[in-house]
Parts: sequence; C-alpha cells; structure tokens
Amino acid sequence: MTLVETVAVAIWALLPAYVPNNAAVLLGGGRPIDGGRTLDGARLLGDGKTWRGALAGTLAGVEVAALLNVLAPTVGTAIGLALPTFPPAAALALPLGAILGDIVASFLKRRTGRSRGAAFPGLDQLDFLVGALVLTALAATTWFTTTFTLSVLAAALVLTPLLHVTTNVIAYGAGLKSEPW
Repeated sequence: MTLVETVAVAIWALLPAYVPNNAAVLLGGGRPIDGGRTLDGARLLGDGKTWRGALAGTLAGVEVAALLNVLAPTVGTAIGLALPTFPPAAALALPLGAILGDIVASFLKRRTGRSRGAAFPGLDQLDFLVGALVLTALAATTWFTTTFTLSVLAAALVLTPLLHVTTNVIAYGAGLKSEPW
C-alpha cells in the first residue's frame, strides 16, 4: 500500500471516531454525566461532558459509519482502493470509544487541576483516538487487525493530532469553541 493509500484508509477507517466529539459540542448540553459530583474538591468531569452530548456524539459516529458503508464501493472503485466497511461492532465501538476516551481525558484533567478547556498537550489530541482504537480492538478484533495495519496505525497517530488542531482552530474561529485547542 502506498503512503497516499495508507493515509486514505486511516482517515476513512477513523471518520466514525473523528466525528463524535465535534457532534457532542454542537448537540450536547443538558445534564452533566458526573451529576456535579466532586473528588478531592474538584469536579469528576465538569459541565462539558453531558449525557446528551455523549449520546449524540456516539449516534453521529454510528451514522457516519453507516454512510461510509454505503459509499465504500463507489468511492473505492473511483479511487482504485479497497476501502473498509464497518461491521456493527466497529461502527459502534469507534464512536463510543472516542467519547469514552474524551471522558477519561476530562477526568485526568480535573485530577491534575486543569479547568474545563485548559490545554493538556498530547492528551487533548490523542485521547479520543486511543479510546476508539482500544474499544474497537476489543469489540471487533478481526476487523481491527485487518484494517489497522501497523502503517495505518502510524498514519493515524501522525495525522490525528494535525487534524484535531486544525478542526479546533476552525471551530474556535467560527465561535463554536472558547479556546483553540
């Protein structure tokens, strides 16, 4: 597989994981997951992690996977590349894992004294990717090992922080985020 093909597969396979946290920002709100609870005087997660956002983000990712399943044969033929389709377990695990990864990162931020929106370099760019990959590896092992070869994983680890920073800067510029990270 060429570098361009590897990058294309990495982005395609991770689109259901890239969408959830953006959808959660746009569609979230409501009751916080932590219910306002604290640990050692700091919120467990904070107001930015809500049930509605987690559900909306997960469902948005599942819908992206379903759309990609429909588009894969046509797009794959057009670009001359066999693009992966998403079995149900992967279609759910990728977005749910992304949301869970972001929730774990929020918990770690609160434990290290960072407020909502405070930068945590490295963690901010990779939390959702690690969550998505781990949950998908557990829920759809065969699909995961077939799709995420070492070169595709390497591409994902390089591309994801770049894409994350770019989309956050765009969302900040559009007034959807209060900070550019």
